[in-house]
Amino acid sequence: MTHRMHHYAVQVTWTGNRGTGTSSYAAYGRQHVISAGAKPEIAGSSDPAFRGDRERWNPEDLLVAAAAACHKLWYLHLCAEAGIAVMAYRDEAEGTMLDDAEHGHFTEIVLRPHVHIRSGDDIEKARELHHDAHERCYIANSVNFPIKCEARIEFALD
Repeated sequence: MTHRMHHYAVQVTWTGNRGTGTSSYAAYGRQHVISAGAKPEIAGSSDPAFRGDRERWNPEDLLVAAAAACHKLWYLHLCAEAGIAVMAYRDEAEGTMLDDAEHGHFTEIVLRPHVHIRSGDDIEKARELHHDAHERCYIANSVNFPIKCEARIEFALD
């Protein structure tokens, strides 16, 4: 088996200095910008529960999005290989994080993909491929909490 290493470099630049830096917990903004080369920047902050800006992406949102996107990409790949034509895919993913006095951590992410496949394709095989996608997902294989998948698959309307 050939092993390939992939490297990902991003920059996170804090933009929340209100003039006195982190002189107190309430003195600074949580805003930041995530960038990577020529890709569009992502406006980030902390969750509003932690004095963040609700109009910006927070790290927790991005983790749930990364898990959902990775699963989707593997699923589409596996369906294409199996001759199943996915016509539409939308995931209503949710993550749960426990925040206690010592530290916070995710307890689970639940993916809820709603998939439309071509009429006449093997719907049971399409269901099974979600398991295979989960097994191959780089994000799911990298976290220490469960990622569950509650897929709904229907035939696309012609």
